[in-house]
Amino acid sequence: MFRRRNSATSEVEDQDQGAAGFTATDIDSDQSRPGMTPKKGAPTPKRSEAEAKRRQPYQAPTDRKAASKDARKRDAASRLRKSQALQRGEDWAMPPKDRGPVRALARDVVDARRSIGEYYMFMVIVLIVLLVLPGTQAKVIADFVVVGLLTVIVGEGWYVSTKVKKLAAERFPGQSTRGIRMYVIMRSISMRRMRMPKPRVNRGDRV
Repeated sequence: MFRRRNSATSEVEDQDQGAAGFTATDIDSDQSRPGMTPKKGAPTPKRSEAEAKRRQPYQAPTDRKAASKDARKRDAASRLRKSQALQRGEDWAMPPKDRGPVRALARDVVDARRSIGEYYMFMVIVLIVLLVLPGTQAKVIADFVVVGLLTVIVGEGWYVSTKVKKLAAERFPGQSTRGIRMYVIMRSISMRRMRMPKPRVNRGDRV
């Protein structure tokens, strides 16, 4: 009643069924995941994991002494660069009180002339000597010198600042000239070699 299956036929059928099953499964899997690329050597990290790694806090260097030395070198180089730029008169390196075309014009006008205020420091030394001398006569002379010196400095500063305002109105209309008189006076009473930013014009140059 029952027929025995040929063993060779059975093995061939099993192999066919296994191959068919594998192929069908692979096809279904590939169809369900379109654009599937072959596996890499390592799994691709999730977006959340990558962002978490980027957001990790700063890790201090292990060699703190070397890191501190490098930081000091960078700071020194930055200060030197800014100091050199300030001496050249570059606007970005200047303090706010020295910035702007009107202030640059005022410096040029002051530096292009020889002013009495440049000798202010020498006059101060004379005043100190007169004040320490005994007797009232020296003190009276010192008082007259102080009044005369202040009058000359303020008068000269007023004259030069008026000239600067006139030139600024012609060359830079709309620019503020607020505080320019005091700026001119303070520049005038500084010795030329000690002025900062350094003069970029020579005495007698036409501004």
